[in-house]
Amino acid sequence: MIVDTLALVGTGLIGGSFALALKQAGAVRQVLGVGRNPVSLARAQQCGLIDRAVDWVEAGQADCILLALPVGETEAVLRQLVPHLKPGAIVTDAGSTKLNVVDAARAVLGVRVADFVPGHPIAGSEQSGPDAARADLYRGKKIVLTPLAETRADALEIVKALWQATGAQVETLDAAQHDRVFAAVSHLPHLAAFALVDELAQRADGDTYFRLAASGFRDFTRIAGSSPEMWRDIALANKAPLLAELDAYLLTLQTLRAAVSAEDGAALLNMFSRARTARENWMNSQDV
Repeated sequence: MIVDTLALVGTGLIGGSFALALKQAGAVRQVLGVGRNPVSLARAQQCGLIDRAVDWVEAGQADCILLALPVGETEAVLRQLVPHLKPGAIVTDAGSTKLNVVDAARAVLGVRVADFVPGHPIAGSEQSGPDAARADLYRGKKIVLTPLAETRADALEIVKALWQATGAQVETLDAAQHDRVFAAVSHLPHLAAFALVDELAQRADGDTYFRLAASGFRDFTRIAGSSPEMWRDIALANKAPLLAELDAYLLTLQTLRAAVSAEDGAALLNMFSRARTARENWMNSQDV
């Protein structure tokens, strides 16, 4: 057992899967749930994600508290928790952006920021809620931790051990580098998928396009089924890196458009071949 009591703020796919995996691994004895939605908490208990729902006072007495919620809510939730944190309690998160989360932690936690371990599991689904949680969600997936300079070494090791118990592979990055990387490989693709689906949906004959769309469209746009609220928060929280990636992508699209307009088959073939090779290299590295 790594910790006796875990508290979840957010008992949906991310938090619920974390709890299920830890229970299955015998890494935690008790899981508590706290939040503003009693229906969701009740469902989480029915699904076996949490053992019981508690208030903020009791949640603060847990050994480790995972914030699995939209990143825009981080500061408000920390303000609820901080008066009740027992000495040595570790707080970690699962947000998709890190600099804004770190800023919120510094603003609210004060000296207790040493107990904070920012994290981001690179796993998920377009599904959400307690019913979407599953124990194998993190198996073989990466989790990126972005510890602060002040983060206690033992707190970092405990959070690392918890994620490893879920089957995840743990890496560490600087928070700013994390946000730059994921603006490109996660945030931009989500925005592109949302934009394409929305553009087609706004057409007068949009129904025809969706009726005839097949597997390629489904695969590319799968992530547009994700939570709009969560991705709104991510886009705003990671504004500067995301704008840089959008500009770079728009420039590439303009290059692509120019090649199509000029019927420049060689340029198209070069771009497509480079992209295919890069993707194949990436896919092969995932199999190692």
